Amino acid sequence: MNCSQTPPVLRRVKAFEPSEAEMERINAYTRRKFSPEEVYTFSVILCDNDVDRDYEQFSNTALEKLAELFLGKSGVFDHNPSVKNQTARIYDCRTEPVPGQKTAAGEDYIRLAAKAYMVRSASNRDLIAEIDGGIKKEVSISCSVAETTCSICGADASAGCLHQKGRKYGDSFCHHILNRPTDAYEWSFVAVPAQKRAGVIKSFAGASESVREFPVLKQALTKGEGLQFSPAEAAVLAHQLEELEESASWGRKYKSELEQEMIRLAFLAGEELDSGILASAVRKLSVEELRAFCKAYEARVAPSPVPSLLPSGEEAEPSALFKM
Repeated sequence: MNCSQTPPVLRRVKAFEPSEAEMERINAYTRRKFSPEEVYTFSVILCDNDVDRDYEQFSNTALEKLAELFLGKSGVFDHNPSVKNQTARIYDCRTEPVPGQKTAAGEDYIRLAAKAYMVRSASNRDLIAEIDGGIKKEVSISCSVAETTCSICGADASAGCLHQKGRKYGDSFCHHILNRPTDAYEWSFVAVPAQKRAGVIKSFAGASESVREFPVLKQALTKGEGLQFSPAEAAVLAHQLEELEESASWGRKYKSELEQEMIRLAFLAGEELDSGILASAVRKLSVEELRAFCKAYEARVAPSPVPSLLPSGEEAEPSALFKM
C-alpha cells in the first residue's frame, strides 16, 4: 500500500554541511569517496504516527521498522520509480519524538526523520534551488504493511469489521493502524501528500490542528473556498452527510405514505380521475400541499353525526341507553 504525508508550518530549508561521520554513511552508498563540497544534504520527515488524510496511522513499532527499511532508498517524483526520476538517496533514518506535540488520537507525537543526499551537478542545480526555496518540500512514501487494525475494536481491518474509517463512534473517529511493515519501496516529492506533517525540513514548527465546525465548513463549500480539509474536518462532513441521508430517507418515506393516503381519500371522496393520472399529479405535490389535500378530503369523507331521537335540550342518562 502507498502511504503519504503535509507539513503545517515549515521554515526555509537550508543545506547543511555533513559531518565526517555523515560523510562515512554517504560514501557507503557511493562507488568512490566524495567530499562534503560535492554533495547536497537535507533533512526530510517521511511519515509519523499521526492519523493521516486517509484515516490511517503508523504504529510506533511500525515507524521503528520503517527506519530500517528506508535506509538507502531513493527519492523520486510522484511515485514514478524510473531511473531518470531518481533524485536523492537516504543515508540516515530514525524515529524522533517531538516534545509537547500530540497526535489526533492523543498519543505522543513521533516522526520518522531521514537525511538524504544528492551529488551536486548541473542537472540538479534547479532542484536544489527549489528545495532551498521551499518549493519542493512535501513528500510521500510508498511501502507495504502486513497488518492493519481498527482503532475502535482492534479487529483485523483487512478482514472487515463493523466500523468505518472516518466515522465517529462515541468520542473517537475510526482509523486504521498500520503495523508490521514488510518493505519500503521509495519516497517521492509530491504536490499533495496524505500525511499532514511530512516534508523536507531544516527546522520544524507546527501547532496543533484546529477543526472548523460544520457551519464554517458549509460556508467554505458554498463559496468554493477551503476545499482541502483535515481528516477531522472531513469526518465532520462525512458524519453530517450520514445524518442528512438518514433524515432524507425518513422524509421520502413520509412523503410516500402521504401520497398513498391522499389517493385513498380522493377515491373515497368520489374523485373520478384515472388512477395513473392522479398518482402522477400527486407525486408533484409538496409535503405541505399533500397534508392540505388530505385534510380537505378527510373532511369530505367524514361520517355525519347520528341524529338524536330525544326532544331538543334533553339528555338521556347513560344507563338509559342500554335499558331493554
